[in-house]
Amino acid sequence: MIKINSLELDDVKRIRAVKLAPAANGLTIVGGKNNQGKTSVLDAIAWALGGEKFRPSDAVRNGSAVPPHLKVKLSNGIVVERCGKNSDLKVTDASGKRAGQQLLNAFISSFALDLPKFMESSSKEKANVLLQIIGVGDKLYELDNEENKLYNRRLEIGRIAEQKAKYAAELPEYEGIPKEPVSVSELISQQQEILARNGENQRKRDRAEQLRATYSNITSRIEILRSQLAELEKQQSDIAEDLRIAELSAAELYDESTDELESNIRNIEAVNIKIRSNLDKEKAEIEAKHYKDEYDSLTSEIEDIRTTRRKLLDNAELPLPGLSVENGELTYKGQKWDYMSGSEQLRVAAAIVRKLNPECGFVLMDKLEQMDIDTLNEFGEWLEAEGLQAIATRVYTGSECSIIIEDGYVKSEEQPVSETITTNKTWKAGMF
Repeated sequence: MIKINSLELDDVKRIRAVKLAPAANGLTIVGGKNNQGKTSVLDAIAWALGGEKFRPSDAVRNGSAVPPHLKVKLSNGIVVERCGKNSDLKVTDASGKRAGQQLLNAFISSFALDLPKFMESSSKEKANVLLQIIGVGDKLYELDNEENKLYNRRLEIGRIAEQKAKYAAELPEYEGIPKEPVSVSELISQQQEILARNGENQRKRDRAEQLRATYSNITSRIEILRSQLAELEKQQSDIAEDLRIAELSAAELYDESTDELESNIRNIEAVNIKIRSNLDKEKAEIEAKHYKDEYDSLTSEIEDIRTTRRKLLDNAELPLPGLSVENGELTYKGQKWDYMSGSEQLRVAAAIVRKLNPECGFVLMDKLEQMDIDTLNEFGEWLEAEGLQAIATRVYTGSECSIIIEDGYVKSEEQPVSETITTNKTWKAGMF
């Protein structure tokens, strides 16, 4: 990896004259009070190495009679200078050959020169950068789209299933009634059949009564009309047999009651309301189960996609253990960007920037005053373990600073001892 060995800056923005030899690994902190030129150091490095797109709007120091001069020596032997009226670029390799910005672009990451650009991007933009780096962006994008479609469909199905189940639960259920609605015309038809049978029974009773009356009349006439006795006795014999049969038949007859049917006819609508309610409840329960089954099926499909997605990320060569992408957003140790600590955000950003261009072994960082000494120690140790070089600014003048910028110069006198960073014993910087 290519690092910055040294830099010389003159008359750039707030800088009057600064020379710095940053530590090869770990943190090199440029300290000082506000408006003294700390950030100007980072801006000047970015301009020197990144090209015209990093040129400050007011590059010349206010009050300077000479143009800016920038000189950066890299660990691969390349020397980069900007000097002269137009701050022309001069790139010289280790063999003394001249080159240009294209050579620098081959091994210097633009994010390394402008880390805030990455850190201030949205979570989804950060995630996309990471996914493109590890080469699974397109596949993960397809999986996320498929998961979102299934998730939205499952959400819709789940709501319908809940509504159906709630509707089914609210419907009353009645016991002891038919499964299907009863027809009024059918009940009336049944009533008419019973009435017809009862009418036939009545006719038979009437016939028996008529025969009984005739028998009685003939018997009386026998007493009076002895002369006709033979003929009447014959008639009596015939009629007696018919009477016997008729009475036997009449005795076995049973009249059916139509009271229940008449009651059902009067109450048919109330019964049918209950029947329809039972049918609606049964239908609603069937629909609720159908949507519940579909919801469970979609859940299974979503879990399959998430499993595939996890395997895809697990098998990818991530720039930092614990990094992942969840629902299209960058996460670290399960936390989204806005829930990470400042040191975690810087660690994630530095790791991703290094992965973007593995040849670029340094990164510029502004405003490390947000970190306390313990956090700086922790971050510095991680940088050293990763073999990364970081040049950072901090609004502070303690001994954790490699150099102190004051009024555009490197302050040379002894700084008061305050909080001390113990993790990076190799941090050294100063004036040449």
